[in-house]
Amino acid sequence: MLVLITYDVSTSTKEGRRRLSQVAKTCVNYGQRVQNSVFECILDATQFRKLRYELEAMIDKETDSLRFYNLGDNYKSKVQHVGAKESYDMESPLIL
Repeated sequence: MLVLITYDVSTSTKEGRRRLSQVAKTCVNYGQRVQNSVFECILDATQFRKLRYELEAMIDKETDSLRFYNLGDNYKSKVQHVGAKESYDMESPLIL
């Protein structure tokens, strides 16, 4: 399933900047960045629960926020892109 993850982490403190970096690095491990604080991740249910648990443990729920959009398995017809930085197909074979 495709999950769109967005986040807003307060960077007014050193700890906030550290949290922002941690959240981004964790999301990179699961998917691709499509905008500054937006990631597309192809996950199964177990991976999604693990990622959500990891991210929730990182943020300060008083100042930061996470949003998860589950676009399901038939996501290709639901995503339209216009402009620069077109994403790559995460499910296609990787040719080296």
